[in-house]
Amino acid sequence: MPKGEIYTMSEEVLLTQEDYEKLEAERDELVSVKRKEVSERLKEAISYGDLSENAEYDAAKNEQAELEEKIHKLETMMRNAKIIDENDVKGDQVNVGMFVKVKDMDSKQSLEFKIVGSTGSDPFATPAQISNVSPVGQGLIGHKKGDKVEIAVPAGTLHYKIESISR
Repeated sequence: MPKGEIYTMSEEVLLTQEDYEKLEAERDELVSVKRKEVSERLKEAISYGDLSENAEYDAAKNEQAELEEKIHKLETMMRNAKIIDENDVKGDQVNVGMFVKVKDMDSKQSLEFKIVGSTGSDPFATPAQISNVSPVGQGLIGHKKGDKVEIAVPAGTLHYKIESISR
């Protein structure tokens, strides 16, 4: 999840089952392990005495606040998750859970992406996993093999031709 990204209570989050399970595992780790570690650091800092000039106490309180905020964000995303059943997705058009091979019409280079929910993106994976809410993800979703797509990105406009779509 990008730092500083805020999810409101009503925002639907599209996730594959795998992405949902990763969120759940991360939340469980934070709640069962990290929360206990932070609590121990807080108790230790309190034992040092005067809290008004206790840097360890301030650091532990800040860490606790950040941890609780992250847990809250994960739980909100899980509550608002819409699980995409990859078996229900039509295989003839780009959607979440699909692999897409495109040809960059400018560089003539072939690229492959997996379209994932907003929490599963990893541009450095092979193939690159791009979010359905990213400019490229949004630009590809709904298109079919053979479609030529122009996608506006901060660096300009990408010109892709969809070569193949698969699960």
